[in-house]
Amino acid sequence: MSGVTRSCTPFEGQKPGTSGLRKKTRVFMEPGYVETFVQSIFNAIGGAGGKTFVVGGDGRYFNAEAIQTILRIAAANGAARAIVGQNGLLSTPAASNLIRKREANGGLVLSASHNPGGIDEDFGLKYNTANGGPAPENVTAAIYEETTRIAEYRTLESEDLDLSELGEKSLGGMTVEIVDPVTDYAALMRELFDFDKIRALISSGFTLRFDAMHAVTGPYARAILEEELGAPEGSVMNAVPSVDFGKGHPDPNPIWAKPLVDLVMSDDGPDFAAASDGDGDRNMILGRGVYVTPSDSLAVLAANAHFAPGYAHGLAGVARSMPTSSACDRVAERMGIACYETPTGWKFFGNLLDAGRVTLCGEESAGTGSDHVREKDGLWAVLLWLNILAERRLPVRDILADHWVTYGRNYYSRHDYEAVNADAAQDMMADLTERLPQLAGTRAGNLVVSAADQFSYTDPVDGSVSRNQGIRIWLEGGGRGVLRLSGTGTEGATLRIYLERYMPADGELTIETQTALREIAEAIAEVSKLTEYTGRTAPDVMT
Repeated sequence: MSGVTRSCTPFEGQKPGTSGLRKKTRVFMEPGYVETFVQSIFNAIGGAGGKTFVVGGDGRYFNAEAIQTILRIAAANGAARAIVGQNGLLSTPAASNLIRKREANGGLVLSASHNPGGIDEDFGLKYNTANGGPAPENVTAAIYEETTRIAEYRTLESEDLDLSELGEKSLGGMTVEIVDPVTDYAALMRELFDFDKIRALISSGFTLRFDAMHAVTGPYARAILEEELGAPEGSVMNAVPSVDFGKGHPDPNPIWAKPLVDLVMSDDGPDFAAASDGDGDRNMILGRGVYVTPSDSLAVLAANAHFAPGYAHGLAGVARSMPTSSACDRVAERMGIACYETPTGWKFFGNLLDAGRVTLCGEESAGTGSDHVREKDGLWAVLLWLNILAERRLPVRDILADHWVTYGRNYYSRHDYEAVNADAAQDMMADLTERLPQLAGTRAGNLVVSAADQFSYTDPVDGSVSRNQGIRIWLEGGGRGVLRLSGTGTEGATLRIYLERYMPADGELTIETQTALREIAEAIAEVSKLTEYTGRTAPDVMT
């Protein structure tokens, strides 16, 4: 086994987005592609010498091969230790926990989150820093700068390591420690939640289903929900991780998890249902006959978190991404705690969490989490819901209805226009941005624009500024629309339009969501010239 230095030329477009670098799998499979990007990461962080890294991913196609490449480059760059999930598997929140618990210098997390997997689908790789969270913008900018000028990378000429057996192995001068991916994560969940009460709830006849969507959360959910909490065998559906997610789309929403939604909406459906995504950081929550939006879920969790032992002392504050509805703002106001509005991307919550300013965070794309790690955490959200249900002994539908009666209801939906022509989408956003100063007071459909802006965020901890984070349009009568181009896709552009309408507690709280939002959707489409620029008249996905 010997170290070698190989010359290389930069690959165009290795610019990390809000969740790392995402491309088609075949792009990552190009000779030297992973090598140059990983070497660029190590160059950007001052080298890997003497450092410890956590490495693992969601098990999608090419996960195993990429991990072997990462280990060789880490060893050749002088890393002291790599902590790797058995068979290369680690959910994203579990990786964050390991980085923090083992005081690692950082982690390389392989995932394209909720995107499909397979040789013709998507792949991703991101760097997480020592706090366990996604690299902040100054680090991703430094990584990108390195990718534009890299001329060589260091690696080992060695055989692949067997990652199926727990324990320590050597690779060059680096120790490779292979760990059970579930053990440390499950121990953390026991500290946060009252497993005895959840176990008692389940044993009382309470029924649940968890759809792991053939993704990485399957082993975690089986170990915790079935083996430890006593849910009957089979309560976890699609529990075996697959390189192509069973040829499905591992995005926990009513479209891609339709079989679960159909089940829970039936008369004899389970009392509670949930799903998670490819790498385990997102969640969808349902009760018999009811779907809980991510925005409502964050608000309900904030209002009820004190029922779980890990949050019995109260919340320091809450934070939400800008496109997320303001439902949690009303909870924070009543609780007398701070509420922060940040750009989309979990890394923006990191400073607030590290500074102790917030305890719970959430974003519109089915992500919720807390200060227990520095990533969103799908199974954590499920367990917090179960802890609340075990304490309150009410159906999900009643908990949601009680919340609306207390705080009012924020009708909310996200409309995704996928694989839109990128140039057309950019032109639409540029034109709308130019017109923002003139929009206030203009009529849009049956409504009137009250204000509009391009969202910018000043981090209250370090003072850094993030501009151009999405267009906000407020409408008279309590409506709002937000437009963003997403950075999580790999083909064309994904235009996301977020629609919101606030209804006071004494108003109509049971209107069908899309009906409640129809006028707002029409107004935003007219203001943005959506059809004129994109040719689209309806979204691909509504959640």
